[in-house]
Amino acid sequence: MPDIRILTEAELRSLVQLDLAAIECVENAFHALATRAVVMPPIMRLDILEHNGEIDVKTAYVPGIDSLAIKISPGFFDNPSLGLPSVNGLMVLFSTRTGLVEALLLDNGYLTDVRTAAAGAVAAKTLARADSRRAAILGAGVQAGLQLEALTLVRDIESATLWARDPSKAAARATELSAKLGIPVEACADVAAATANADIVVTTTPADAPILLAAHVHSGQHITAMGSDAEHKNEIDPAIMAGDVHYFCDRLAQVETLGELHHAIERGLVQAGNTYPELGQVISQRAAGRETRDEITLCDLTGTGIQDTAIATLAYQRSRKQKAGTNFVT
Repeated sequence: MPDIRILTEAELRSLVQLDLAAIECVENAFHALATRAVVMPPIMRLDILEHNGEIDVKTAYVPGIDSLAIKISPGFFDNPSLGLPSVNGLMVLFSTRTGLVEALLLDNGYLTDVRTAAAGAVAAKTLARADSRRAAILGAGVQAGLQLEALTLVRDIESATLWARDPSKAAARATELSAKLGIPVEACADVAAATANADIVVTTTPADAPILLAAHVHSGQHITAMGSDAEHKNEIDPAIMAGDVHYFCDRLAQVETLGELHHAIERGLVQAGNTYPELGQVISQRAAGRETRDEITLCDLTGTGIQDTAIATLAYQRSRKQKAGTNFVT
């Protein structure tokens, strides 16, 4: 039997950071999803309602890639009140040739954090105006900070605003990010103030009722919705979906049941079965992206198993001192 590589969170943090290489890895995964015969089953989710928790299982097989990851990702959203992180988990990497376990990645959700932030960067790189300078982040958790950091890697962000339900958390996160990124980050008292002058808006919360309303959106803006990855989650006012917005998603079959699109369909504002472009189709030039400077673009990201296979394979390859991302070069 071959050795099974066991990588701890500390080791994985040294192997994979939120940088241009990680963004390229995830971008290539989106490209593969649109151009290869990827096998990606629906997300399996177990809800534990009495503890405000859920456990998601995601995976994908990509032809031509020697490994695939199965990710187990718990999210227990009352944990901060107990002094515990909301998200943790692990990934198991298998050989696609033999089915044998190659590695156990004990990342406690770190690789998910990186690939999720990288996906937000890919969405902005692909759909936001090239001259976007101002960002608004809705949320004050770990992903809020990572999303802003990722944006600065693909756009020349000069300033940012941040809103969260807890003003003290918003202020603390804004101060932290301003020091880390070297740009002014202002905490705002309400969403309207946060988004008023933003070129890019990113929502990063587990909200179950809309926080970004139609009145908050203006021409030329790009919106990335990150938080809605379950039927009950909803950050974006469904009226926005029914308005003059150019809509994109990570996986259409998935957002129809889990994403922001799900809520617009449920309320009868858009028709079920409509065809919308996936981000990978735009990246691979199989669908048009932003077409005018003034149009509003919205990318609905629910997180896909192929992103987990991509980032886990990158970590494993780097752990073996192989060229980063080799298998994801198209």
